[in-house]
Amino acid sequence: MLMPELPEVETTTRGMRENVIGLTITDFWCGWDNILRGTNTKELKKKIIGTSFISVTRRGKNILAELSSGECLVMHMKMTGHFMYGKYTYNKKENSWKPASSGSPLSDPYNRFVHVVFSLSDGKHLVFCDARKFGKIEIIKTEMLGLHPRVGALGPEPLQKDFTLETFKSRFFKKEKQTIKKVLLDQTVIAGIGNIYADESLHLAGILPDRLVETLSSRELKNLHLAIIVSLNKGLTLGGDSTSDYRNIYGEHGQSHHTHKVYRQTGATCTKRGCKGIIKRTVVAARGTHFCPTCQK
Repeated sequence: MLMPELPEVETTTRGMRENVIGLTITDFWCGWDNILRGTNTKELKKKIIGTSFISVTRRGKNILAELSSGECLVMHMKMTGHFMYGKYTYNKKENSWKPASSGSPLSDPYNRFVHVVFSLSDGKHLVFCDARKFGKIEIIKTEMLGLHPRVGALGPEPLQKDFTLETFKSRFFKKEKQTIKKVLLDQTVIAGIGNIYADESLHLAGILPDRLVETLSSRELKNLHLAIIVSLNKGLTLGGDSTSDYRNIYGEHGQSHHTHKVYRQTGATCTKRGCKGIIKRTVVAARGTHFCPTCQK
């Protein structure tokens, strides 16, 4: 199972922003209370019914939906979760929700694990689907976001203008005795990078994942900084990675997984120009790691 990373979470955030801003929450249903953190269905329902979505943003892998009440829904899709927007119907006998139209992408088998439903004033629904039920939804005062343990401690956003080479270097070398792959995955260093885009960025930069940060030359650091930005933007342009469960707000697949150069390409020939290396898999920082032993140095 793959955890959605920055491109997938950003794609979802944009989809939610395009569809739910200004809409009022008219009802709320939750079929698995453990998804809700620090509250329960009854309490959350009381807080949010009658409020409207006034903004939807992202911080790292967290989706932040600000409500007109001055509170904010902090939502993390975790490994197999994804949000969808559309028309749903409730089956009282089965206590479950299904798409109103059986022929839409919302009916994809991976989209059937609906555990949370926000009924909206336009007659449609924002639902959270999660096969493994690891997702998290909680509500806090918007003014307290900076103190939230999953939000306030995050590193800089790699797709924002202030993610300069100097910023990258200063954050990265705070962990100079650790492996490069481990530091890329550390959300307090850089927000939003996970296993997929770490592997792809390191391949693009021509750097082996198990090297220590302190061994990076200035040129390699510059190449890695650029590779991170390029890899994440590519994933975003292609709508995210749907190797596993991830689907966008309309229930559709992303296409990023069709373009992977090393991630899950074990045994394939490297596609980098002039390289005929064979992609290998190892374990770095307790994560399956894919690389080319020929062009990654």
